Amino acid sequence: CGNGTDALQVAMMALTLRPGDEVITAPFTFIATVEVIRLLGMKPVLVDVEPDSFNMDPGKLEKAITGRTRAIVPVHLFGQCANLEEIQKIADRHGLFVIEDNAQALGADYIFSDGTRKKAGTVGHIGTTSFFPSKNLGAFGDGGALFTGDMELAMKLRSIVNHGMKEKYQYERVGVNSRLDTLQAAILRVKLKHLDDYHRARQKVAAWYDRELADIDPVTLPSRSPFSTHIFHQYTIQVPAGRRESLRKQLRERGVPSMVYYPSPLHIQVAYRDLGYEKGDFPVSEALCEKVLSLPMHTEMDEEQLGYITGQVRDFFNG
Repeated sequence: CGNGTDALQVAMMALTLRPGDEVITAPFTFIATVEVIRLLGMKPVLVDVEPDSFNMDPGKLEKAITGRTRAIVPVHLFGQCANLEEIQKIADRHGLFVIEDNAQALGADYIFSDGTRKKAGTVGHIGTTSFFPSKNLGAFGDGGALFTGDMELAMKLRSIVNHGMKEKYQYERVGVNSRLDTLQAAILRVKLKHLDDYHRARQKVAAWYDRELADIDPVTLPSRSPFSTHIFHQYTIQVPAGRRESLRKQLRERGVPSMVYYPSPLHIQVAYRDLGYEKGDFPVSEALCEKVLSLPMHTEMDEEQLGYITGQVRDFFNG
């Protein structure tokens, strides 16, 4: 399809979610996840995240389910999976759909308690992803995709992205115009062959950061969930809230880029204040927005660059 946001919208359309339905997701993520819920006339219901994995906390999920809940959208943030086994158990118990927002973890493995492995995006009813250029598998422009193991649902998804068409000029449902551009598809077809290599390169960078930053007490390094591999779309550390902006400033002055993903949780964004949430409702997400900092992460980094980056972080805390 055309992009990762469209993928989420098409998934919800294919599952016949309707205006007034409630869809559960997390407040610590990119805006697209709640945006499409609102665009389709539904109500986003938010569940706080875990402070170490940054992903939806299954222990808080069941309390958010009501008689109007139809689906759960766990986001696999920064490159590793949410706790899908627990989330799926809860969904099954309540007859809910699971749509995996897999824009940041394409290629990661989910590891079930019995040792079975499945790729991120293939566990729930539908998985969605993005091929935005900054992603681990990035096109040269926008692009997205949907995954499902249900053939009937797959046919429905293919129809919806092409105006609801079943056969030429025969339309059996309301659809959208969201086809993956041919040029982007050609680029992705070549890059897909190297995706595992891209992951290994990013994991090598993460291992360097882990080793060089491990003894800096104020810094919390990214955790690894035991049920997921980590492909490091981002390498996100946590810095005490009062020192993060000073660190960013010093890094910037010394030529080291860094980013905050995300500076504000979704429930206090102006566009979503009418959901009725207030500051303090999701303390973990709110605290993370004050502490997280993503260091440079890509496939072409060499030891000289990594040594310089980690040296600047160490200088800040040890200076």
